[in-house]
Amino acid sequence: MSDKGLPVRFRHWYLHEREAHASVLDSLETVPVDRRTEDAYREALDLFAHLLRARRMWLYRMGHTDRGATRVEELFPTGATLAELRSENAEIGEMWAAHLDGLDHEEIGRTFTYTAFEGGRFSNTVEEILTQLNGHSWYHRGQIARIVRSLGGEPAVTDYVFWTRKSR
Repeated sequence: MSDKGLPVRFRHWYLHEREAHASVLDSLETVPVDRRTEDAYREALDLFAHLLRARRMWLYRMGHTDRGATRVEELFPTGATLAELRSENAEIGEMWAAHLDGLDHEEIGRTFTYTAFEGGRFSNTVEEILTQLNGHSWYHRGQIARIVRSLGGEPAVTDYVFWTRKSR
């Protein structure tokens, strides 16, 4: 990808993330049905739910939605079904796509202040949070891939380089 500036880069990276998340959800379907009652499968679903809630929370903290996690417990939900995760993933994906469509250099450099769950007040730039979210997703997708493989499923291939090869 040529350097067309950070707004284009972040939109491009988010397109990768959306496709990677869809692949992860599909990979959870490859786990044999008789293994889907195991704690490890529940852990994989909960990790994915956490990814989605983190995405929503940062939109909220940046002032782009009126709903987001305000307590740490909300950031780590448990018990969602695969169907619910697919629905929430689509909803949050659309919210982020709309936000990123309007992303420009001014917004990327904007500093915003928020209250952390522990009570402290902090400030970050939008660029710092967008970068954090990319790494956060990669980290948890890797954890989910490990779990899917351990349960006899086929983990999603979500590495960026593989995505760029297929998207050309």
